[in-house]
Amino acid sequence: MSERLQIQIVSDFLCPFCKIASERAAWLEREFDAEIEWLPWDLHPEYPAEGIPRSELIAKYGAEHFANVAQMFEDCGFAYAPNPERVPNTHLALELGELARAAGLHAEYHEAVMVGMWEQELDVADPAVISAIAVGVGLDADAVAEAIESRRFRAHVLQCTEEAHSAGITGVPAFIFEERYLLMGAQPHAAFEKVIAQVREDQAEAAAEH
Repeated sequence: MSERLQIQIVSDFLCPFCKIASERAAWLEREFDAEIEWLPWDLHPEYPAEGIPRSELIAKYGAEHFANVAQMFEDCGFAYAPNPERVPNTHLALELGELARAAGLHAEYHEAVMVGMWEQELDVADPAVISAIAVGVGLDADAVAEAIESRRFRAHVLQCTEEAHSAGITGVPAFIFEERYLLMGAQPHAAFEKVIAQVREDQAEAAAEH
């Protein structure tokens, strides 16, 4: 077992609460020396490649919902400026995340996509847009183009989503502590402190038994 607190976060760039989870992740790193690993989850595999009109989402959830989301972003110190016209299909973004992981650049890529999507009005379903983000964090342009053309990371993203479902995860973000303890949603800091206290207590008991 690593001395650092290990936390995996299952997420999709498409989910605004996963962007809010970025604040929780930074806080966990800062306050608890947590080691964070983001894992992919395909939230809406049914979306067409170009995404859907944002008007459809507003009609479904109502303007008040999005006002509440904007307030949560503000509370985290984030701008709230998603693309006003399109809700993207994030398949390619998730797939390039695995290319970034293989190159040791996943954290940088994840942050850049989140900022681009939620704070800069970028349409990350656009291959040119997501390619520029990937290359901008240091990925090789030819490798990015090949990954988009071959879709070679698609099966892996789907497998990760299926494994999360099998583990009892029904939505994102989902925080997994030490591969054992699950906390669903971008909950308040106090909820995380409670789980971490339980983790540390159980670890201390296990150490005492040996």
